[in-house]
Amino acid sequence: MTAREEAKNLGLTDLEFDEIVKTLKREPNYLELSLYSVMWSEHCSYKNSKAVLKRFPTEGPQVLQGPGENAGIVDIGDNLAIAMKTESHNHPSAVDPYQGAATGAGGMLRDIFTMGARPIALLNSLRFGKLDDDRAEYLFREAVAGIGDYGNAIGVPTVGGEVYFDDSYEENPLVNAMCLGIVPHDKIVLGKAAGVGNSVMIVGAATGRDGMHGASFASGELTEGNEDQGSPMQVGDPFKEKQLMEACMELLQKEWVVGVQDMGAAGVVSSTSETAARAGNGIEIDVALVPQRDKDMKPYEIMISESQERMLVIVEKGHEDDVKKIFEKWDLDAVKFGTVTDDGMLRILENGKVVGEVPAASLAGGVPIVKRESRRPEYLDKLQTDFSKIPVPSDLNDILLKLLDLPNIASKAIVYRQFDQTVGTNTVVTPGSDAAVLRIKGTKRGIAVTIDGNGYYCYLDPYEGGKQIVAEAARNLVVSGAKPVALTDGLNFGNPEKPEVYYQFEKCVDGLSDAARKLGVPVISGNVSFYNEGKHTAIYPSPVVGMLGVLEDVEKHCTMDFKQDGDVVVLLGENTDELGGSIYLQELLDIVAGPAPKVDIEKEKKVQDCCLKAIQLGLVNSAHDIVQGGLAIALAECCIAGNIGFEGEIESNLRPDTLLFGEGQSRIIMSLKQDNLSTLNKLASELGVKVSVIGFVKGDSLKLTINQKDKTVGNIEVPVKKMAEVSKNAIKGRMKK
Repeated sequence: MTAREEAKNLGLTDLEFDEIVKTLKREPNYLELSLYSVMWSEHCSYKNSKAVLKRFPTEGPQVLQGPGENAGIVDIGDNLAIAMKTESHNHPSAVDPYQGAATGAGGMLRDIFTMGARPIALLNSLRFGKLDDDRAEYLFREAVAGIGDYGNAIGVPTVGGEVYFDDSYEENPLVNAMCLGIVPHDKIVLGKAAGVGNSVMIVGAATGRDGMHGASFASGELTEGNEDQGSPMQVGDPFKEKQLMEACMELLQKEWVVGVQDMGAAGVVSSTSETAARAGNGIEIDVALVPQRDKDMKPYEIMISESQERMLVIVEKGHEDDVKKIFEKWDLDAVKFGTVTDDGMLRILENGKVVGEVPAASLAGGVPIVKRESRRPEYLDKLQTDFSKIPVPSDLNDILLKLLDLPNIASKAIVYRQFDQTVGTNTVVTPGSDAAVLRIKGTKRGIAVTIDGNGYYCYLDPYEGGKQIVAEAARNLVVSGAKPVALTDGLNFGNPEKPEVYYQFEKCVDGLSDAARKLGVPVISGNVSFYNEGKHTAIYPSPVVGMLGVLEDVEKHCTMDFKQDGDVVVLLGENTDELGGSIYLQELLDIVAGPAPKVDIEKEKKVQDCCLKAIQLGLVNSAHDIVQGGLAIALAECCIAGNIGFEGEIESNLRPDTLLFGEGQSRIIMSLKQDNLSTLNKLASELGVKVSVIGFVKGDSLKLTINQKDKTVGNIEVPVKKMAEVSKNAIKGRMKK
């Protein structure tokens, strides 16, 4: 077999093979081709997305480290910073959902403590097929168990997340994890192989054959031929990860540590080539020195293995024994297997003999960038519907209860109760509200974190959908009392080689970028996952946004639950005539139709500023944003969370179902003491935000009357206990196990 044929078998194109030959000035051997095949895969190289990702705003006064490292880092005051990252583990989770999700969480943790930050919180964003499908239920159950078991064992709380079920994810589930860690400014460590002559060490677990070609596997479609492929699967050990984390946290206090890099996708080759390239140096290693779990491993297997719980450490020459002592204490390997060089080459030896030699920079960033064709999908022209022809439902109570019974709206307690939410004693607001809130020990400060996405909106209108995700994430932080400061994204799409998919990707990124820029929330890290397609269909375009907010005083946080009988309930923002894209149409009426709700970012910012200022002034007892399910669902959630009722009346020219279940953006429900209403009205007037009194916290039922020109056109009256029961049992009632 020729080298070109071997390259094709490894997933390299003719163009890429020619570029490799041009770089090396010779044909590569099989080992070298294997290195390029994983490093130039989409998963590692972002060759299909780099050009588009440059559109993101990545700088800001609080950004200490933007994209390009293992995680982004943002200043939160008091000489402290938060490291954060989102990563996907979609394809592995489709093959083995337990290990796929568990190792996804493990990889995220390593990305964080690699930066010198102690992990303090995990979140997740999950997408599966509908629960009436046996495989979807299996994937959901096992993925949740994998996340919970790994995080619980290592002692990092899972404090938030989201779960959606839709037919578009039946063949290709999405498992995205987010992790945050805290680090003093002067303890931040970067992944650079600096200092010629310094030692390159591999620490942690031994290397085996698990995870072979995992990066390449993650860069292709799931097909009948590869969905049962076992070789790309990593196997996680959370207890070993805990040992590794503690050993690394001890190590990173030492001034002689030069750089640290997680061995995630592509294992040794990615960690060595990336650290060398960042420093403009080379690295020479001997693979025979790598601790091996399996017998007779070939050099290419050692180089591309994705065995878990391993790190690359660069230390000043002469401190190798110091590293070994730390890791021996934690019952882990620590072996010098290489040296930093000045020639820019990644040189691979086996027992002292050179078996491969390539420029580190070409592996880490030399892939030919692809500019894909982008074409607006024809289906977008077929999604318009005359909503006036849809009959107005006569029983609004029935609609409300049916929406609360949908897994995408119902309580996710069956999921988050499997996670330890309070280990570390930092968690102030646990899952179930709009965002998690954590205290920063030793200070008055707190942080709020959320992860959000809406693939359906992005399917109906990729640009507006992208804007909406950023706006909603920021809104979730604001209603919790936090100022949004930075975001990390997970961009999940189908095959970028299809022009319609690439159009979705580009427009979503444009929407995300425009909203992030106007709201002043830079993108500091993220992940792209393409080829999320099965044999029959691609997923909805499904970007997710993890966002961080800061509270100057954590005691001034806010939650969604109605708290006090007699409080006045107000609406910030304006109800709009937007029924398209609603879950009411999609799930109850089986109408897939747009347009998705529009987001006016200027108006959105005013509403958020008003809400945040009101919370900071102590005017507000509860706050909750209006998203899926509309106004009625938001009110129901406030009632259920507080176990108390609501009575109100709204005058509106909108159809009753549009008013109640339409998902117009830039709206927030707040409750407050009546004595604070005049102050709120003054604040809102100064900011140009509409405030409407819609009712009062009262009784044990949700009661709402809708009037048009003094005529009642709709009523809702449902006991809170009934709503809570329906919401609580929705997911469990659909599961067979």
